[in-house]
Amino acid sequence: MRLVLVPTPIGNLEDITLRALRVLKEVEVVACEDTRRTGLLLKHYGIPTPTLRLDQHTVGRARELLAPYRYVAYATDAGTPGISDPGAELVRLALEWGWRVEALPGPTALIPALVASGLPTHRFTFEGFLPKGGRERRERILALAREGRTAVLYESPHRLRKTLEDLLEVYGPDHPVAVARELSKLHEEIFRGSLREALEHFQEPRGEFVLVLGPKALEAPNGEALARRLKEEGLSGRALVRALVALGLPRNEAYRLALEEEEG
Repeated sequence: MRLVLVPTPIGNLEDITLRALRVLKEVEVVACEDTRRTGLLLKHYGIPTPTLRLDQHTVGRARELLAPYRYVAYATDAGTPGISDPGAELVRLALEWGWRVEALPGPTALIPALVASGLPTHRFTFEGFLPKGGRERRERILALAREGRTAVLYESPHRLRKTLEDLLEVYGPDHPVAVARELSKLHEEIFRGSLREALEHFQEPRGEFVLVLGPKALEAPNGEALARRLKEEGLSGRALVRALVALGLPRNEAYRLALEEEEG
């Protein structure tokens, strides 16, 4: 079995590669989240390949549903399969079954939002959709803030304001954020400002959103306390230096503290 993950446009139908179009023509069937939506794309490009519905409710039956075929493409509603959609589960199962799995490069909302945000891109983390509520949601937001990297989130219109409010509590009202709305579509918008300004701007959110949060400055670790604790755990010399550097201390300071611990 050969399974090819085919990215499809997130809005503008021109955002598809020549290779993706060729694969969609070659395969025996296009498995997809929504046959109507993918069918419109295939019709637009004059591709007669049949479609087969394979969504979050039926992905567990993929082996049975795809058994008649040897060459299959998989497309989600929009973007690259496997990013916050059933594609990830399909890949996991397909690899367990020994299928050949390929992934084509192509459209995704994540990267355009990040690079257009104006925020640091050299180190970033992608969170996808946050948990809907409760302790897990707050812990995930706190974890993002502690990472000290640019963070990218997906969000729906009816939850956007709640998410901005929750982020504001952890990151602070003046923290920089870019909010990309309806990327590649007619009403595309990229708002850049603070979390407080974003809340004021999006009074009645419409469309699909990508949030890009600038990195939160991390408090400098207490080197002396860390060195004492690590020494109590049995680390010394170069091992202690490496551990201190890994925890965020400058190398020169790590050497100094390790030496002081040995002398003390």
